[in-house]
Amino acid sequence: MHTAIQIKNLTFAYSGKQVLHDVTLDIPARQITAFIGPSGCGKSTLLRCFNRINDRIPGAHVTGGSIQVHDIDINRSDIDLQELRRRIGMVFQKYNPFPKSIYDNVAFSLRLAGPTKRAELDDTVENALRSAALWDEVKDRLQASAFGLSGGQQQRLCIARAIANQPEILLMDEPCAALDPLATLKIEELICELKKQYTIVIVTHNMAQATRCSDRTAFMYLGKLIEYGPTMQIFEDPKDPQTEAYVTGTFG
Repeated sequence: MHTAIQIKNLTFAYSGKQVLHDVTLDIPARQITAFIGPSGCGKSTLLRCFNRINDRIPGAHVTGGSIQVHDIDINRSDIDLQELRRRIGMVFQKYNPFPKSIYDNVAFSLRLAGPTKRAELDDTVENALRSAALWDEVKDRLQASAFGLSGGQQQRLCIARAIANQPEILLMDEPCAALDPLATLKIEELICELKKQYTIVIVTHNMAQATRCSDRTAFMYLGKLIEYGPTMQIFEDPKDPQTEAYVTGTFG
């Protein structure tokens, strides 16, 4: 099993306050790994370490340990952050399309990367929308505003935007939190399909979602990794009492 992301003894702080403590785990390629745990446990902070989006927060920094993505230390001083974030796409909790057309949302980052022939751009936009299971719903209104889409469609558009750059890894921070059950089901089906092409790491508060979608699950509490393993083992035969208490609803 190939490792996509290797985290060793990672510690992380916001303005001197330690929020991640000695986290070590390997995330396998072309699988879905879920981070679960109560609010404030550090799971979103850990996720955002993988593409260094935490760098945008004043005073936030890695204080120890390492993260390697396909054997490259991503916290090296010479890392090209734009290239890193191209390789590691991200989808946020609240769908956030740009105030542009459906087409221009998907094409936006492609245009930033440099001049592209229109035919190539058209093909890439169509492929990304197909991969996000959205093409058939929007192919006749690509120049319409993205804000005219439903919430679930907007989130799938954000997924299309993230995968248009052909990343190796896709990070999802509670991608269904703002969606109704039907839209959530579509996103979950899409996530399961996308793992054929991408390594996916998802933060979720929805335990049922973790069991439906993920291959492996990491349970975090108070900034520490408590237990990590195959999803069914975490939910059906947890080794740590804290994990058992959380997945059975005793606390959290």
